[in-house]
Amino acid sequence: MARLPSLTGLRAFEAAGRHLSFTKAATELHVTQAAVSHAIRGLEDQLGVKLFRRGARQLLLTDAGQAYLPEVREAFEKLADATARLAARDATGALTVSVLPSFAAKWLVPRLRRFREAHPEIDIRLSADDRVVDFDRDDVDLAIRYGRGDYPGLEAVRFLTEEFVPVCSPALLSGPHPLRTPDDLRHHTLLHDDTRTDWAMWLMAAGVKAVDPYRGPAFNDSSMLLQAAIDGQGVALGRSALAADDIVAGRLVRPFTVALPAEYAYYIVYPPRAAQRSRLVCLRDWLIGEAAGGGVTDPPPEPGTPQGRGETAGAAGPAA
Repeated sequence: MARLPSLTGLRAFEAAGRHLSFTKAATELHVTQAAVSHAIRGLEDQLGVKLFRRGARQLLLTDAGQAYLPEVREAFEKLADATARLAARDATGALTVSVLPSFAAKWLVPRLRRFREAHPEIDIRLSADDRVVDFDRDDVDLAIRYGRGDYPGLEAVRFLTEEFVPVCSPALLSGPHPLRTPDDLRHHTLLHDDTRTDWAMWLMAAGVKAVDPYRGPAFNDSSMLLQAAIDGQGVALGRSALAADDIVAGRLVRPFTVALPAEYAYYIVYPPRAAQRSRLVCLRDWLIGEAAGGGVTDPPPEPGTPQGRGETAGAAGPAA
């Protein structure tokens, strides 16, 4: 492709040719008259032709300038139209979000209706995946990730924190071995994520010594872990953010108050170049608002619900 002339020179030429005035062109472009004159002189040198005839009281286009001006003006109009179409597409097109499967199933999807009601012009396309996103290669606009926020070269907005809390089916609060204190866990199956480490820390924080923290099945996805607890298969040490809706709905209960603050948090991740995209900003701000609106807060226990002993304890390791 042939080398293009200076864009600054072309802008100055188009404005001056339209107004037939360096002064009016300078006012329109918010520069000095000298800057316009210098830019056009540089363009003429680059093209090897004179574009204007400068008189004492009048500025006229040369024959070359008269032939060149409509083409330059049309090029700027096409560029403006293309930019407007791109802006309209960004304001109304689909937004692709990479999200962890468990977070999508237990937190994001149940709330998307509210986003659609607030922003009906924006379609969301969810890609449930736990792999690392390459924004230069993948067709992804924004990712939601669980970690420490260390994502080099990317914007990372922390928007949701949580605790690890025991959760179970309400049915386990009664029966032959009702859950009344943490020591009662010796009669029940412990449900784990695939690290199998958090129960040991929780039992230590609760002062329980007679329970094997490593027994019971493990799941590599938090939504499966919580579903097993809902089905009454045992007691899970779940993430409070992911379990919140099931607790509100009564599918799960928190039998004890002891909780472990999570070492990690949820982050909204995107490349810096996308920081001003209107659709992305809408989704980012909505996610922050949803989390601030109580996404990690469990309702107070109903009267008569057994509560355990202990206070919030030390940090927990990462969950699946």
